[in-house]
Amino acid sequence: MLTHLTIKNYALIESLSVKFQDDLSIITGETGAGKSILLGALGLVLGKRADSSTLKDTGNKCIIEAQFSILNYDLESYFLENDIDFEKETIIRREILPSGKSRAFINDTPTTLQVLQLLGEKLIDIHSQHQTLQLSDENFQFQIIDALAGNFQKIESYKRGLKLFNQLTKEHTALKNAEQAAKEQYEYNLHLYEELSKANFKIEEQEELEESLDKINNVEEIKLNLDEAQALALNEEIGLQALLVSFTSNLNRIKSFSKEYNNLFERAASLKIELDDISNEIEVINENVEFDPIELEKLNDRLQLIYNLQKKHSVSTIKELLDIQESLSVKVDAVQNSAVKILEKENEIKEVSLKIDKLAKTIFSKREKAIPVLIKKMETILSNLGMENTRLKLNLKHTNQYFSNGKDTLELLISANKGLNFGELKKVASGGELSRIMLSVKTILSEYSKLPTIIFDEIDTGVSGDVSQKMADIMKLLSANMQVITITHLPQIAAKGKQHYKVYKEDINNNIVTKLKELGKQERINEIAEMLSGKNASETAIEHAKQLLN
Repeated sequence: MLTHLTIKNYALIESLSVKFQDDLSIITGETGAGKSILLGALGLVLGKRADSSTLKDTGNKCIIEAQFSILNYDLESYFLENDIDFEKETIIRREILPSGKSRAFINDTPTTLQVLQLLGEKLIDIHSQHQTLQLSDENFQFQIIDALAGNFQKIESYKRGLKLFNQLTKEHTALKNAEQAAKEQYEYNLHLYEELSKANFKIEEQEELEESLDKINNVEEIKLNLDEAQALALNEEIGLQALLVSFTSNLNRIKSFSKEYNNLFERAASLKIELDDISNEIEVINENVEFDPIELEKLNDRLQLIYNLQKKHSVSTIKELLDIQESLSVKVDAVQNSAVKILEKENEIKEVSLKIDKLAKTIFSKREKAIPVLIKKMETILSNLGMENTRLKLNLKHTNQYFSNGKDTLELLISANKGLNFGELKKVASGGELSRIMLSVKTILSEYSKLPTIIFDEIDTGVSGDVSQKMADIMKLLSANMQVITITHLPQIAAKGKQHYKVYKEDINNNIVTKLKELGKQERINEIAEMLSGKNASETAIEHAKQLLN
């Protein structure tokens, strides 16, 4: 509930501070005194947008601060989600700077307007005749029925399922679109993939082929140099092997004289072994060196294939060709396996849809049972509010379409008098009748769900006499379960309040300011008497005011 409101430098208000209590609080005042200014300030502190035009003194900032007792509002999770300290006495502050910029704080923690607006919706419900248009909104009508039906948990489960269903449907559409796009390129991609796959390239193959081709193309020079090398090694008189034998023998004769000579001998011996090995390998290689025109053709063909495919794909290495082959494989596979993936996704969608269909059917059944109860309660309250002949009809229909709160459509029809056909609420009901219908709705809702503080902004416009007395009784009944603040011009309603506040203007040094004060007992009598008979209240009006208060 709202416990305290402070306003500084807003519109006609220089500084104002007021404490609110539970039960039913009444706010009265002459037309133009500033009742709407109070609601405007309250709207700002609950997240409405503002600019510097709202400042009374444009050289100073505007500060609006509201304190709420929220221990029983189950809001701990909301504070946790938005990283705000939870306090059972929560203070919301809004500052409007002369530049037009604004700042918002919850328990001294800076916050955004969006966070503030969502919190505000959980704290205060402001209703005026303009808000009665909400009665024609199908979602609002469902909120009323679902409160009676106890559907809120089922609807939350349905919403989670619907969110998953929509996500899966989106993924299914993406798969279908991807399949269609892939099919358009499938034949070409398949041809490219099979061409590369058939080539069966190895990562180092190009270098090896080019090396082999170099050997064949230079076979004569290779043969000549191998022959000469072999001759140099094997000549009996001046060959390297013969000279190395003599070289090693000389060192062998002196190796025993010191380690130094022995090391030289061993190194020479190793050199001889290595030369022998090289000579033997040259002999073997030389025997196999020959010009093979068939092998040359094979090498040229293979390399030409590589060069052609590299040019085709605008690359320069086999590795890049293999990367392209892998990419094409994925594209081809996507088409070839897309049917399986799409079927799997369709099965997922079917499974989720069965679950949310079951939930939607349960929600529908509970709504069907709640509608007669709601109609009976509303018609009873409306009868007490002077609408004895009003009849309501709620046409509920279960469809195949998924909506945010189920699969149902709803139509609210009303017949305001005997013999009249049922028609749409907004076309049949007058402003005063809409006010009474909204009051009956809020009365019923208060029995089934924990509503925030309700502020009625002259919702009693268009009613008088006995009806206003009954509206006052219902507001009093409502205030037993919640805080109700009513801005009214009717004395019958004003007299029902536990607290009574008056909004008035005052001229201070040619400066008009709006003020608000809580009325004492005698002040309440005088105020209600003025509401009954005007500024100069008669003794009869004063006595009538006392009777109303008693």
